Amino acid sequence: MRILVTGAHGCIGAWTVKALLDRGLDVVAYDLESDLRRLGLIASAAQISRVAMRTGSIEDTAAIKALVKDDAITHIVHLAAQLMPACQANPVAGAMTNVIGTLNIFEAARDAGRSVRVVYASSSAVWGPEEAYGAGKLTETDPLKPSTHYGVFKQTNEGNARVFYSQNGISSIGLRPWTVFGVGRDAGLTADPTLAIKALAMGKPFQIRLTGYMDLQYVEDVVEAFVQCLLSPLEGAHVFNLEGTVITMTDFIAELERARPGASKLITAEGPQVPVAYRMDGERLRALIEGIPQTPLETGIRKTLDFFVHLYRQGRLS
Repeated sequence: MRILVTGAHGCIGAWTVKALLDRGLDVVAYDLESDLRRLGLIASAAQISRVAMRTGSIEDTAAIKALVKDDAITHIVHLAAQLMPACQANPVAGAMTNVIGTLNIFEAARDAGRSVRVVYASSSAVWGPEEAYGAGKLTETDPLKPSTHYGVFKQTNEGNARVFYSQNGISSIGLRPWTVFGVGRDAGLTADPTLAIKALAMGKPFQIRLTGYMDLQYVEDVVEAFVQCLLSPLEGAHVFNLEGTVITMTDFIAELERARPGASKLITAEGPQVPVAYRMDGERLRALIEGIPQTPLETGIRKTLDFFVHLYRQGRLS
C-alpha cells in the first residue's frame, strides 16, 4: 500500500499524513511547495523524514498522472483545494483547482495500470442555507442547493466520482466536513474558532468574523474518518456527511470561558451566519464505516488549547 495525500501541507492534510505515519504506512505528500510548517507542529522529525515529498500543481494533468503511475500509488486522499472565499473572489481559478484538479486525480487513478482507491474532501457547502430546508437533520438523500461557487464545485466532484465508478470502476468516498478545528487550522473564514483558541493560548484578544451556528468537528476525528474510509473495503462511489457538534458562536465563547476563565473578555464574535445548512445527519457514515470517532466538543477544545499552550511555551507560535 502506497498512499498519496494531496494538499498535504494544509491542516487536514498534515494531520492525515501524521495519522498514516502513526500506522506505519508509506506516504507520498503532494502540494505546491515543500512547506512543513503545519506538519512540523504535530509530527516528530523522525516521522517527517519518512515522508516522500513531491511538489507541483494539482491542475497539471500530466504531472498528476505520472506521479500516481510512477510512484506506485494504490490509495489517494485528495484534499487539495481552494477555500470558499478564494472561489468566490475568482471562480475560474477556483474551478481549475477544485474541479479540474479532482478530475486529474480520478483520471490518474483510471490510467495507473492498477487498482487505486480514492477518498476525497467534498464539503457541507453542497447544502444551501439553513432556510432552504425544513426541520430535521439533512441526510445524503436530501437535495443539494449550494449557494456558493465552492459548494457548486464540490457538488460537481461528487457527480464526477459517480461517473468514474460507473464507467471505470474506481471506488471512492467523498466526505463533507463543516467547520474543522484544531492545531494547524489557520486559513479560511471557518478557521476563526481555531484562531480564537490559539489567541486564548497566547493571552491575546481575537474577534471571530462569523456569528450564528456552526457544526464544529475536531480535526483528529475528521482525519480518522478519512483514514477509515481509505482503509475500508467498501466499493462504489459514496458520499457521506460528517457530523460534529452544532453550536452558536456565543455558546462557543462560553465553552472557551469554561476551559479558560477570562476567555470571554478576550474572544468576541461579529459577522454573518455562514450560508450553509448546519444540521447534518452522520448516521450513514457510522453505519457503513467502522471506527468513526466523535470527540466531545469540550474535550476537543481543551486538547486544542493545551496543544497551543505547549507550542506557545516552546516559542513555536507566531
